Amino acid sequence: MEEDSAKIRPTKKQHDLLVFIENFIAEQGYSPSYREIMQGVGYNSVATVALHVNNLITRGHLHKRDRSARSLEVIKASQMPAAEAKVVTKQLKTSEAKWLIEKVEAFFKEIEAAPAALERDIDRLYVLIGSLKVLGLDGAANSYIPRLTAIKKRAKTSEYIA
Repeated sequence: MEEDSAKIRPTKKQHDLLVFIENFIAEQGYSPSYREIMQGVGYNSVATVALHVNNLITRGHLHKRDRSARSLEVIKASQMPAAEAKVVTKQLKTSEAKWLIEKVEAFFKEIEAAPAALERDIDRLYVLIGSLKVLGLDGAANSYIPRLTAIKKRAKTSEYIA
């Protein structure tokens, strides 16, 4: 029966956890703590991480050395093809998204109130809009594009006047 459990493919959540652990080990050179896994995968509890890790150990996908900290080892590479593997990103909480959008809004207002926009400021706005898109806040990012276009037009006309 133990051999059968080792052949079972991980669930989607377990697969995401495996991919996170593999990527973390590849980047850091050591395995993540349970708290780092919790934050990286977006769980709310270390107990949930422990449950998934223990199931992956039982299924034969992970090995934990001597009950020591940071001792997780991936035994089997994830079963999904690399093209299907997703990058695990931290999902923003609603309060974090709201805070971020307020900061972007404040930056836009500051530049809009200035007599002339510098190229550096316009570049920062592009980066902020791109960041919103990367974090999955496409609606907010798209709402800032017309304002950025207006700032760019104003900057071009002020260049010709000066």
